[in-house]
Amino acid sequence: MMRTTQRRMYSEASAELRRILKEKIPQQQELIKKLKAAEGATSLGPATVEAAYGGMRGITGLTYEPSLLDPVEGIRFRGLSIPECQEKLPSANGGQEPTPEAMWWLLLTGEAPTEAQHKMMMEEFHHRATNDAITDQVTKTLDSLPTDMHPMLQLSTAILTLGHASKFAKGYATGAATKANYWEYALDDSLDLIARVPQVAAQIYKRSFHGGSEVIARDPSLDLSANFTKQLGFESAEFADCMRLYLSIHTDHEGGNVSAHATTLVGSALSDPYLSCSAGMNGLAGPLHGLANQEVLLFLRELQGKVAERSAAKDGAELEKVLTECIWDLLNQKRVVPGYGHAVLRKTDPRYTCQREFCKRNFPDDELFKFVDTVYKITPGILTEHGKTKNPWPNVDAHSGVLLQHYGLKESQYYTVLFGVSRCIGVLSALVWDRALGKPIERPKSITTEALCQKFNIA
Repeated sequence: MMRTTQRRMYSEASAELRRILKEKIPQQQELIKKLKAAEGATSLGPATVEAAYGGMRGITGLTYEPSLLDPVEGIRFRGLSIPECQEKLPSANGGQEPTPEAMWWLLLTGEAPTEAQHKMMMEEFHHRATNDAITDQVTKTLDSLPTDMHPMLQLSTAILTLGHASKFAKGYATGAATKANYWEYALDDSLDLIARVPQVAAQIYKRSFHGGSEVIARDPSLDLSANFTKQLGFESAEFADCMRLYLSIHTDHEGGNVSAHATTLVGSALSDPYLSCSAGMNGLAGPLHGLANQEVLLFLRELQGKVAERSAAKDGAELEKVLTECIWDLLNQKRVVPGYGHAVLRKTDPRYTCQREFCKRNFPDDELFKFVDTVYKITPGILTEHGKTKNPWPNVDAHSGVLLQHYGLKESQYYTVLFGVSRCIGVLSALVWDRALGKPIERPKSITTEALCQKFNIA
């Protein structure tokens, strides 16, 4: 009887998502049609020579539905700030933080799920994750890889292996997938991928750092985050709530960042969601993007060592004094302070703030937290005085390692995989909408330096 009920909820969840999207997609298509008719020729801003050489920063050149980043307010997920998400989105299993299931529903539909919809989404992911044949196939692939291969390389490889079961690719090959229903196939693949990637990520953690790639069975009564922490080998309910926060706030950061844009770009060629998401994960693995959270922790440990060479202070004015000296030494060596500054933000990243509040609420006396909080207290002033950065405030990477270290997940090489598990949710919700709106293949124009010099008579 229990199995029948779970199957019914599973099918109801999938049908509910399709029902909502079938209502919203025509409305959005009509809105875009009106917008293009009225303002199609209107410029969204200049494309300068500086921007062409500077990573296209400042150029608005694409639309992206799930989130929008404001330089002052920070990220908004479908119009909701992080505190609003914490207030309005459901949690699970006695936790306080929003679940990834709730964030997925919000990013995909633009609506906060009801408790009933949230429960159905939990069931949906549980059933899609439970496929022995696919699990065995991925396990064989992972077991063929060196255990010292970087975890992000393993994750990208595993996602491509999961793509062997792509319904989008099969539908396109057989002609069943058409421009009118591409989004449904993309949705099916996205649901499968989001459901299965936490288990894959847990296997990568085990084989990379603790030997073996065995699969710990999922518990159908738990949400995605609680199951993930359990499969990683942690039983703490508080850590499960920490993982809910971590996975929720890392889901999306509008469409111009490397992982989101790489996914969008590859998907625009009608590559299936697995190929597209793997491309996004490869971008996330770069040290100027998702790998930065690993580098921040290494920097903090280095900084702790430099402080310890000069003082035994753990907090207070003495620690502030020594830290100030150490940070100035680094800046005078032409080094940067990892975790500070952002391409768009011009204030403290709200993702940093909510992690800081979680620490203050749950482990205010943690030594690393107090150290990082002291760095936060003095660094913006130092960077402002130094005058070399437009944004002296911390971003999300400046704090995420503190939470993970506290609960015993100490392998910093793995942290970008956690980021990847989360980021899949945001970029795949955008990919579904790209196919629903019939977006064409991306093909911006490029120009050579020679052509620019000729244009402006520069020799």
